[in-house]
Amino acid sequence: MKNKYKVCVIPARGGSKRIKNKNIKMFNGKPLISYSINTAIKSRLFDEIIVSTDSEKIAKIAKKFGAKVPFLRPKKLANDYANDLQVIRHYFNFNKRNNIEVDIMCYLYATAPLLKVSTLKKCYEKLISSNYTRVMTILKFDVPIQRALKKNNRGEIFFRDKKYLKFRSQDLVEYYHDAGQCYWFDVKKFKKELSSKWQNTVGVELDRDEAIDIDTPEDFRMAEKLYKLIKIK
Repeated sequence: MKNKYKVCVIPARGGSKRIKNKNIKMFNGKPLISYSINTAIKSRLFDEIIVSTDSEKIAKIAKKFGAKVPFLRPKKLANDYANDLQVIRHYFNFNKRNNIEVDIMCYLYATAPLLKVSTLKKCYEKLISSNYTRVMTILKFDVPIQRALKKNNRGEIFFRDKKYLKFRSQDLVEYYHDAGQCYWFDVKKFKKELSSKWQNTVGVELDRDEAIDIDTPEDFRMAEKLYKLIKIK
């Protein structure tokens, strides 16, 4: 049986509205993207670590920290409306044109400085030891989503669903959300399921201090503080 060819793809577009140059903004002294690249390198799981970007500046920084940038993504796939599936398809098309066969792909966000090497390995082991198409990191919602509140234009608060008004939190079903870190794919299975809305997926649950979605300047500052606290521990 041949060794599986494993690639880490890190998407990092140049434009960012809420945080300017977010992917390369200095995070505790180093460009944010460098943390994802370094974690991928330290895991020793990958045959290649590739950054998919439209930016020459990001490409230069990515190469400096050990990633490869074999192509620049077209601008139409780096605007506010481009999605991850389009970026992945672009990468697959590049492979097809260059006769490159990939067995396993990890799609790792450039904004995941809290990602642990152990988490990458846990996701990989989960994928190769199962029949799942995709493995992704997840977090439990802090509070029951069934007891969500909504607000009218006068600031008055109402339960979104009144039937849960008298339920205790511990009696409600727990729900999870995407941790926004990494997504592992069995490439052959994934390509067959590209037309489906949701691939055959299993989640790897993280602790609450292992991930933060960096979308705003406040998120960025909070992630820096959390990163420092974890390093102190």
